[in-house]
Amino acid sequence: MTNYDADLEALRRLLLEKSYEKKTVTLASGRVSDFYVDCRQVTLHGEGARLVGRVILERIKGSAQAVGGPTLGADPMVTAVSMTAALEGRDVPAFIIRKAEKGHGLQNRIEGAGNLRPGMRAAIIEDVVTTAASTFTAIDAALAFGLEVAHVICLVDREEGGRENLAARGYELDAVFTKSSLLGE
Repeated sequence: MTNYDADLEALRRLLLEKSYEKKTVTLASGRVSDFYVDCRQVTLHGEGARLVGRVILERIKGSAQAVGGPTLGADPMVTAVSMTAALEGRDVPAFIIRKAEKGHGLQNRIEGAGNLRPGMRAAIIEDVVTTAASTFTAIDAALAFGLEVAHVICLVDREEGGRENLAARGYELDAVFTKSSLLGE
């Protein structure tokens, strides 16, 4: 087993232990589901952040110069990836995309924009994808800034249409886990 494979399996186990719950919930999309994956329980955990940083950095190597995503789910993830890259001597700046521009201060839509330049290849990172609505919001903000969206990646694809919605706009979703692979179905 390679280091990547070991990290991937450790991340899967941690997600099942800390993030997966079998219960009825209403999702951000408005859909009702019989399970929930709260990835923040892993991405805000020291070992979880280490694993997320290593696994995602490995998957985006060569395709992205920066990593960003929609607040709040992507915040710890993009930081973990950027820090992991720095520990390897690479500069992969992180950025966070707000739901809307701030109404005060610099009125930024993208936090960390000072580390970016138009034309950079960016990976858009999500914790969980259902319909990809928040992913599209992040993609559109990155494009408006002048970034090239070179990679779209999530920790968990709920397999509820997000992949297909992204494909319809020309983006391939790279899911670290699908619901099926996470649960071993």
